[in-house]
Amino acid sequence: MTIEESAWLRRFGPKSEAMARLVCLPHAGGSATFYLPVSRQLSPDIDVVAIQYPGRQDRRSEPGIADIDELADRVYQEIRPLTEQPLYLFGHSMGAVIGFEVARRLEADGIALAALFVSGRRAPSCHRDERAHLLDDAGLVDEIRKLAGTEGALLDDPELTYMILPAIRNDYRAVENYRWRPGPKLNCPVFAFIGDSDPKSTTDEASAWREHTSGPFELHVFPGGHFYLNDCAPKLIDMIRKRIPDSEYRV
Repeated sequence: MTIEESAWLRRFGPKSEAMARLVCLPHAGGSATFYLPVSRQLSPDIDVVAIQYPGRQDRRSEPGIADIDELADRVYQEIRPLTEQPLYLFGHSMGAVIGFEVARRLEADGIALAALFVSGRRAPSCHRDERAHLLDDAGLVDEIRKLAGTEGALLDDPELTYMILPAIRNDYRAVENYRWRPGPKLNCPVFAFIGDSDPKSTTDEASAWREHTSGPFELHVFPGGHFYLNDCAPKLIDMIRKRIPDSEYRV
């Protein structure tokens, strides 16, 4: 099966002989189109492939998956054949957690991941008891608005709210019920990015990502909240580009 034939994978640029591949994983309630700006800025030198979870957009009729391990298993199965080029993973918020678990599966399978980019998320070992998925619809909408993401504006429309809220609640359930299990550290570099006023991760919690890899680690703090990357996208994407010159780690 090709990328174009997969329900899970989206490529927004033309297929090319890129020097590396970057797989992007969306946040809770997010979709593959969130990474369209990444594809526009990095293609065709880097093959940008975004994950489309079930339960949203063109997959809205499919049941969502409310378990991080199952999501990671499915994503791993989809991208396992895409490792003929140096492979990089980028995940924001819930996507960072899934990216971490996919990275674990790849390395356990003997696949050398070039790097893991994690954004807007504390380290897996830094647990918080969060239960937003148990709130009623109004409470969940308020929670989403506090993060100032793109979904917040969509929730001003009752019809759109009806359409997208089930996927958001499903994803919140998945990430809030996730529990990190100790295991081997990753071998690949880990690059962490957060906003300086992100309510979902302190700088110390993001710094703890360094405990999850035996490879190089960097933490970069941007101005902004949980969705700092909406305003800082060009700078963030440029930083990613500079860390994908080839299959080797360079700064």
